[in-house]
Amino acid sequence: MALDMREICERCETTTLPADGPARICTYECTFCVPCSEAMDDVCPNCGGELVPRPRRANSGSK
Repeated sequence: MALDMREICERCETTTLPADGPARICTYECTFCVPCSEAMDDVCPNCGGELVPRPRRANSGSK
């Protein structure tokens, strides 16, 4: 099962998050831009889980 690569920060709702760019996620795939994650001390406001760097996906167009 692939990660849901969300395209917009869930907190500020203005920062776009390309699949090959930096973002932070929790185990429930809540997704935030790096500045918002740092402002929240890397703690997800939805579940209280740790926000970690999201793996980047290459834009190969094949998947």
